[in-house]
Amino acid sequence: MADPSLDALEAQRARLYEQLATSGDFRRGSVSENYRRCGKPSCHCAQPGDPGHGPRYLWTRTLRGGRGSTGRQLSPDEVNKVRRELANYHRFAEVTDRIVEVNEAICEARPPDEAAAAPPASTDEKGGSTRR
Repeated sequence: MADPSLDALEAQRARLYEQLATSGDFRRGSVSENYRRCGKPSCHCAQPGDPGHGPRYLWTRTLRGGRGSTGRQLSPDEVNKVRRELANYHRFAEVTDRIVEVNEAICEARPPDEAAAAPPASTDEKGGSTRR
């Protein structure tokens, strides 16, 4: 099978850009559902098989540059909203990955332009910056 034409690749990229425009609200991270034990011996959570108090929901995300993580507790009313936003982020990330792939294919398919490939003509004999 032949590689897609440059026009087909550019059309595909345009469709992907349109998908980005419909990403909606999104955020990175994850939601965890946690249960805890309070430590009171007479509480139901101290009984064997009891899951504990909860659920408590926590949204967390990694900080930029991998410098740890941050998070906050979510109210039960926020959980579905945040999960939708996380799903939107995953769709956004998939589309951006696909855009990169298509752009790389475009770069490979585009014929070289000799004028663009040549270094700019220098007006200064020494190659330094021009005086103002």
